Amino acid sequence: MATNKNAVLRYNTLDKCFSNFGRKYYFDELIEEVNNALWNYNPDIEGIKTRQLRDDIKFMRSEVGFDAPILAITNGRKAFYRYGNKDFSINKKPLNVTEVEHLKRAISILQRFEGAPEFEWVNEMGPMLSTQFGFNIARQKIMSFETNIDYAGYDKILPVFNAIDNKRVLEINYKPFNKNEYTLQFHPYFLKQYNNRWFVFGLNKKLNISKWNLALDRIESIKETSETYITCNIDWDEHFYDIIGVTTPNDNEVETVELIFSKEQANYINTKPLHPSQRAKFLETGELQVKLKLIPNYELEMTLLSFGEKVKIISPVNLKSRIYERLVKTIKQY
Repeated sequence: MATNKNAVLRYNTLDKCFSNFGRKYYFDELIEEVNNALWNYNPDIEGIKTRQLRDDIKFMRSEVGFDAPILAITNGRKAFYRYGNKDFSINKKPLNVTEVEHLKRAISILQRFEGAPEFEWVNEMGPMLSTQFGFNIARQKIMSFETNIDYAGYDKILPVFNAIDNKRVLEINYKPFNKNEYTLQFHPYFLKQYNNRWFVFGLNKKLNISKWNLALDRIESIKETSETYITCNIDWDEHFYDIIGVTTPNDNEVETVELIFSKEQANYINTKPLHPSQRAKFLETGELQVKLKLIPNYELEMTLLSFGEKVKIISPVNLKSRIYERLVKTIKQY
């Protein structure tokens, strides 16, 4: 079964029409019902046409779909559609083959958290799903993620996720590195993992900052409050597109960063871009010229320093100066 929201809405709308034995739904009326449901959900969405409805009915009838007993009953020159079984509904039917495979893959991905605090339930799902739906989760793993189950913030992932999902305000005791612990009322919006650490972004009500960033491993305690949750309409994908990592400097301006990577490093960077904005070309020397359009931040500096002598910063000048100062301080350590 298609997993996007539009497809689910279409199938459920058709299911209601086919289940309604008090009315005859002709083909054009089915299109109208489906489009009304789609437009109620999203007024800007494009409605379906004849071909899409035919494909939907075909899918619902198929074994990989819902195996639905949809009949086309002739009435004069036209035909109306309904289920051949009054008791049938796609919402009463067990999972089909396609849904089972999607669910199994989802559980396989969830297993990345195996052994982590608060995620013991993942290991309990195999027997439950086997009993309820008649399939087994593969015992042999076929995918591995770079995950540290000893990470101190793992036990905070689930309560923070639940707070975002249920729109709950949190009272958090937070202890930054090398600073005093403090308490804040926090409206969580988004969870992000970077460099094997988890971060939550949300509204710091006291400072009125809606992109406040907390590392989960620095949270000392967390509890839900009865405060009214303030929602936000930030496009987090767009927000993170302009940076590497999670830190957004106050000046907040996108710049063009030009770099030259050594011949030895060139192919690696060309096949594994530093950022989605990366544009690269090989020079006659075999070196790689790279241009990035992003907001320079701490994570970018750490990434560039990790390449050592294999990268040269051309611009901007202030980034070049900061890296130079860091390298000078590094040399003084030896």
